[in-house]
Amino acid sequence: MSTSENRTATLDATSLRELIDSGRAPRLLDVRTPAEFETSHIPGAYNVPLDLLREHRAELRHHLDEDVVLICRSGARASQAGQALAGVGLPNLKVLDGGMLAWQAVNAPVKHGAPRWDLERQVRLVAGSIVLVSILASIFVPGLKWVAGFIGAGLTFAAVTNTCAMGMLLGKLPYNRGASCDLDTIVGQLREGPTAGSRS
Repeated sequence: MSTSENRTATLDATSLRELIDSGRAPRLLDVRTPAEFETSHIPGAYNVPLDLLREHRAELRHHLDEDVVLICRSGARASQAGQALAGVGLPNLKVLDGGMLAWQAVNAPVKHGAPRWDLERQVRLVAGSIVLVSILASIFVPGLKWVAGFIGAGLTFAAVTNTCAMGMLLGKLPYNRGASCDLDTIVGQLREGPTAGSRS
């Protein structure tokens, strides 16, 4: 477990598994898109997509009094969620270090559904395709090379700020939204308990 002044504390996958196995499971919030969550998630986790969590963090705060562990694919989105929730005064908040990749690496239990591409892979596909097409098309329309430059600048900014505007936009597509995931549904699941929060 580690902390820093500007980061939410982290919890490694082995420690989280031990907590769950001992019956002291924290509240698990998976902040990936509904489609990513449906593909694979930790049993008992609640799906609270990052964009929804940011927008409704004050309302969600009232339903998260116990220990909370935030989960995403690798830890980046969960860290952003941690900063958002820390801003509304939620104590006992941790990020799963390494996210689902680390959880699966220790062969911990995972609930699987229909496979879909994760958001980071989609970003690579879209960004790469735009760059490739704009460079090829610039043979005929020279100005199109600047589209590739714009995408490169956007990816550089995303890396430096640990955010991704393209990822946020792709996350809103019907492919990534999957089953209904609105505030009322999530609050209902948080009230009902872990069996309601884990959906396949």
